[in-house]
Amino acid sequence: MLFYSIILVTTAIDQLSKYWIRSVMTVGESMPFYKDIISFTYYQNSGAAGSSLQGWAPILGVLAILIVAGIWWYRKKGGFPGPLKQSAAAFLVGGAIGNGIERLLFGKVTDFIVFHSGGGIMNLADLAINLGVVLYMVDMLWAQRGKWKGNRKNPQIS
Repeated sequence: MLFYSIILVTTAIDQLSKYWIRSVMTVGESMPFYKDIISFTYYQNSGAAGSSLQGWAPILGVLAILIVAGIWWYRKKGGFPGPLKQSAAAFLVGGAIGNGIERLLFGKVTDFIVFHSGGGIMNLADLAINLGVVLYMVDMLWAQRGKWKGNRKNPQIS
């Protein structure tokens, strides 16, 4: 249930935030959000991260469908055991669905979150995908924790 709840909430919040930005701003318009750290600037990206692959939105939308299908298939086969991996996979799927919807319907993605420390411009689906990757890495590091402790207790002398 956690898996599907995260997907639903992530996709809904992403789509609502993009709808709101398109409703209250014009392309290129900016507004401050949090001090000098984050602002909102409405941008339409017909490509991928960092504005690469401009014009490839339909192909990237199909790729999102394939990624979502692959994650669902892998999960059905018993992949992603444990709540951390389930959450990581769900954030990846929710983010892929959020951006995939826009790519397939509009041929572009609404980006609006600007991190002034140099993070580029993104949206909540992008943040969800990044969170999914971070959670998966945390889970991998957590799984290795026991091996690291074991190596400290029995160091091998060369």
